[in-house]
Amino acid sequence: MSNIHPSAVIEDGAIIGDNVSIGPFAYIGEKVILGDNTTVASHAVIEGRTKIGKNNRIFSHTAIGTIPQDLKYDGEDVELIIGDNNTIREFTLLNPGTKGGGSVTKIGNGNLLMGYVHLGHDVILGDNCILANGATLAGHVELGNHVVIGGLTPVHQFVHIGDYAMIGGASALAQDVPPYCLAEGNRANLRGLNLTGLRRSMQRDDINALKLAYRVLFEQGNPLQEVTQKLFETTESEKVKKLCEFIKTSKRGIPFDRIKSEDKK
Repeated sequence: MSNIHPSAVIEDGAIIGDNVSIGPFAYIGEKVILGDNTTVASHAVIEGRTKIGKNNRIFSHTAIGTIPQDLKYDGEDVELIIGDNNTIREFTLLNPGTKGGGSVTKIGNGNLLMGYVHLGHDVILGDNCILANGATLAGHVELGNHVVIGGLTPVHQFVHIGDYAMIGGASALAQDVPPYCLAEGNRANLRGLNLTGLRRSMQRDDINALKLAYRVLFEQGNPLQEVTQKLFETTESEKVKKLCEFIKTSKRGIPFDRIKSEDKK
């Protein structure tokens, strides 16, 4: 049985799962689907065509599913999909997709979105990511799994961030960050591998292979695409192949020029 406070507003048409808790003065729109065991705290607003999975914790004063911050938006039928076991903290803003970006914003499972986080329209967020307070993703940004973004860091539209990457706090990211890497600064540049994250989840042999690949790719001053293709063809490591494939398909480029100039000093 769900626990819904008398002052909460649940529009006709909303679908509420089992054992859902909705706090005082929360608003749930007519096209919203709330999965089982989800909690919605006081003054939260959830509207639009928004589907939220099971076991999510949504804190007070969040705005979820409100229309995209895109001047081209003209009332199209767009969607926000949120998976299971996510924690969405106070004053977070999550927008649905736009017609030009596929019409859907999608959040995976097990993510932590801290206070004041913003996910813009058409963002794709993987699983088990952590976005610290004030991190903001512009439209069409794509994150893999196990990504960490530090507080007060904005990410430019169309940027792609690979699995297990970490972006330092108070950075400004305008280019793609390959999987397993660490970037920081304003504007953000690669600083090495995200070794802390990798040591928590990978075997030593995989980490050593990535260390060698990083040196070959980013610290020897060779043409990136050329050396990436050669490494992709010769490595036996699946992790390195994934790193190379990301670089080969990057559309915004990889921010590492500053590292090369610093290494030459």
